[in-house]
Amino acid sequence: MSKKENQSKQYRVYLKATREWVEVSEEVYKEHIRFHDAYRKRHQSHGQCVCPKNKFWLCDADCLTCEFRCAGDHISLDYTTENEDGDMCSPLDMLADATLSIEKVICDRAELDQLFARLRELDPEADTIIQLWKDHPEGISDHAIARKLGRPQKTFADQMKKYRTDLRRITGNK
Repeated sequence: MSKKENQSKQYRVYLKATREWVEVSEEVYKEHIRFHDAYRKRHQSHGQCVCPKNKFWLCDADCLTCEFRCAGDHISLDYTTENEDGDMCSPLDMLADATLSIEKVICDRAELDQLFARLRELDPEADTIIQLWKDHPEGISDHAIARKLGRPQKTFADQMKKYRTDLRRITGNK
């Protein structure tokens, strides 16, 4: 056996923090490479890492201090920082509450009731039209409503155009 074959392959990992190479077992080396490659690829796909291929050995999965960091517009909602008061907060804390206030719901309901009342004044079959809208929350076409009412589609479309104009005037929308 030659001297070269007798020696086992040595694996080394670069520790960026201490700036030194450390010899490790094959299992440790493979796990290190697997973890860091996956971490780097994930951050590259999110546009946060621009590490060149010949510098992959420098990756220590500490993107905040990495020279190849490219934060861009991608910030994790889990990322926490200290605010001016010394409290820990995340971007998630800054998001507006998406739930509607009860006042807004009541006002919208009152406005909807006014619009339905005006529609009832304009069209004798308004209750049927309103019920069709309620039965189809995903939306129903004027053509389908006209067919259900037994009206010509063009006539119904013209009427609805006038109704919508009148109702927009009431709400102040254009």
